[in-house]
Amino acid sequence: MSQFNFKDHFSKTFILAYPVMLSQLGQVLVGVADSMMVGRLGAEPLAAASLANSIFFVVLMFGIGVSMAITPLVAMADGKNKSNKIGRLFRHAFSINMATGIFLFLLIMLFSPMLNYMNQPSEVVRLAIPYLAIITLSILPFMFFQTFKQFAEGLSQTKQAMYITLICNGLNVFLNWVFIYGNLGLPAMGLNGAGWATLISRVLMGSIIAYYVFKSSRYKLFDLGFKIKRFSFPMVSKMIRIGVPTGFQYIFEVGAFSTAAIMMGWIGVSALAAHQIAINLASISYMMASGLSAAAMVRVGNQLGRNDIHTLRSAGFTVFAMAALFMLVSAVIFIVFREFLPSLYIDDDVVIQMSASLLVIAGFFQLSDGIQVVGLGALRGMADVKVPTIVTLVAYWVIGLPLGYFFAFNLDLQEKGIWYGLLIGLSVTGVMLLYRFHALSANLLKKQNSARAAV
Repeated sequence: MSQFNFKDHFSKTFILAYPVMLSQLGQVLVGVADSMMVGRLGAEPLAAASLANSIFFVVLMFGIGVSMAITPLVAMADGKNKSNKIGRLFRHAFSINMATGIFLFLLIMLFSPMLNYMNQPSEVVRLAIPYLAIITLSILPFMFFQTFKQFAEGLSQTKQAMYITLICNGLNVFLNWVFIYGNLGLPAMGLNGAGWATLISRVLMGSIIAYYVFKSSRYKLFDLGFKIKRFSFPMVSKMIRIGVPTGFQYIFEVGAFSTAAIMMGWIGVSALAAHQIAINLASISYMMASGLSAAAMVRVGNQLGRNDIHTLRSAGFTVFAMAALFMLVSAVIFIVFREFLPSLYIDDDVVIQMSASLLVIAGFFQLSDGIQVVGLGALRGMADVKVPTIVTLVAYWVIGLPLGYFFAFNLDLQEKGIWYGLLIGLSVTGVMLLYRFHALSANLLKKQNSARAAV
């Protein structure tokens, strides 16, 4: 890749990625604010938030994965200038996403009582169950928002969702202050107040983005109105074949960290609270890297639609390099400020020291985490989802979690042992997905060159 090409791809990718990164940062900063504000109530509410979120986010991330199926398909259709197909993709994605949201809502409500049987501290479970019920209500408006967001991102329109997310997340933090602590004359709701703030902000997010898309002239070309007669089962099948494996990719990764939270509960309240702080901080860099992943998905999908494989490879590897650079900076921050950052959440010295030790490990897995999330996005842009799903399953559930359990409870490394296992799982995933993108794209380039030579 020439210097000119690198600069060109860097610029195009950055312009596409930074609104998504800021949007993702806004989302995760709400989680950070929630944890900081709840942490002031004590270790037990913070541990309860960790337990409830460990269940909720596994399910929510599956929904996000399903909703992302529309993005590479829209990017490919846009690359081929098939505007009539883009509107059909939106309508089918909307139906799939809302059905998924209803299913996920019922799933959590059905199984939430199982928290009583996970060998967690009783006082933590008592606080976690009502909080989980409240945030579960936000799944439907969130899936509604995701449909419009992923549709717009497939068209390389990323700024609007960023603005909406940042505004509504600012409202979320304000409502936290009102509901958690009982300001402006309202009763103090504690942890449940954070749940109500999340629900209200997500309803507003979905409402604003729908109004914008339906009213904006830039989307009139695509005829987004609903037409039941034109419902296509083959199109639904194609989207499900991309969305469901993508959802399982997220489940395997986020589920590994959620299972780690459950294992932390076996160690104690302090370990669970420390895990919540460390994973909350690590999620900042991860979610920003996922903005780069979204850019990789769009750019790779668009170039695949244009059958420009050379540019596809150049664009893809540029995003890998950008993710590596960003995550290395994050690693330095986590290691240098490992004791200061947890003090922003809680005053408990035991929890702070435990969190500091976990942040050192988080610093070491930053590079792997960035590479693997961009790898998933780039491969998704090529509609390659089955093999990456198997990779995530094996890396986290066959390698990472069993090793984490062994290190924690057999070698008595406790909370650090669990995170050593996660570090290994992330590293395996990063290496395998980077190689997968190289091999697939190189094979496509070879076939393209052979076809041109034959002509």
